[in-house]
Amino acid sequence: MALLHKINKKAKAENNTGFGTNSQNYGGRFINKNGNANIQKVGIGFLEGISWYHTMLKIPRWKFFFIIILFYFIVNLFFASIYMLIGVENLRGVTSISRIDKFGEAFFFSIQTFTTVGYGHISPSGFLASFVAAVEALSGLLSFAIATGLFYGRFSKPNAYIKFSENALIAPYKDGTALMMRLAPHKNTNLTDAEAFVTVGILIDENGVISNKFYNLPLEMSKINSLTLSWTLVHPIDEESPLFNLNQSDYKNTIGEILVYIKTFDDMYSSTVAKRTSYTFNEVVYGAKFSPMYSKNESNTKTVLHLDNLNSFIKVNL
Repeated sequence: MALLHKINKKAKAENNTGFGTNSQNYGGRFINKNGNANIQKVGIGFLEGISWYHTMLKIPRWKFFFIIILFYFIVNLFFASIYMLIGVENLRGVTSISRIDKFGEAFFFSIQTFTTVGYGHISPSGFLASFVAAVEALSGLLSFAIATGLFYGRFSKPNAYIKFSENALIAPYKDGTALMMRLAPHKNTNLTDAEAFVTVGILIDENGVISNKFYNLPLEMSKINSLTLSWTLVHPIDEESPLFNLNQSDYKNTIGEILVYIKTFDDMYSSTVAKRTSYTFNEVVYGAKFSPMYSKNESNTKTVLHLDNLNSFIKVNL
């Protein structure tokens, strides 16, 4: 359901969010939980619409290594098949009799050539076999150069190692309520000069016209000098807030999404890094507050950050 005349009139809508206002053309959420835009691009070819370099940098680690290993075996199977077509008699040192064993020797010769190891047990004989081996050796050099670049890119790419709570909360705050979201760094990095921006997008019916309206949500504290512990983003729901008139049922029945953007400085890379996520209104828990997630250790010499408590909250009455 869309909201009907419940948005605070004092709240000023933003038009430069980049998400557009035509709700008829939108499907699902604006931003996925992992921070990627919930967009599917069509109209051009697959190869034209994908950046392989960016894809290889962003995919999970297991997929990256799987693709590298799969490519390695497919290429060597391909060249081993070529050697079999040429005839393994053109490979000096092949002593196997059965066709399977000959293919195995051609396969391992291909590996030695592709990696430029060259043990010398088997060597090409004749122009055609030598030419294929030369092409394979060049392909191996180029492939390993690309793989090395991808490895370096993955390890050297600055990342904002920040985790967000799974839910946003409507919690008690001073004499009223506030929208709260929590985040925390989860790696041994030093993040400074952290800054947060929060925007809410709501589907609104205005005089029979349904559109997406976006509002900036001012935070109690939008900047901190050092992001070492958890940080709870607090938007006071006062008379200036677009959420001022919403009750518990509104969050359940309204199509809305809270967009969170974090920008901080990583002193290891001397670079600014960013992280974002979103909370749909059905991911907002009404009447709850976060549980503490850091404490002192037994010897009172260190502060312990309990990352497993990032999503912990308790229900309260509002």
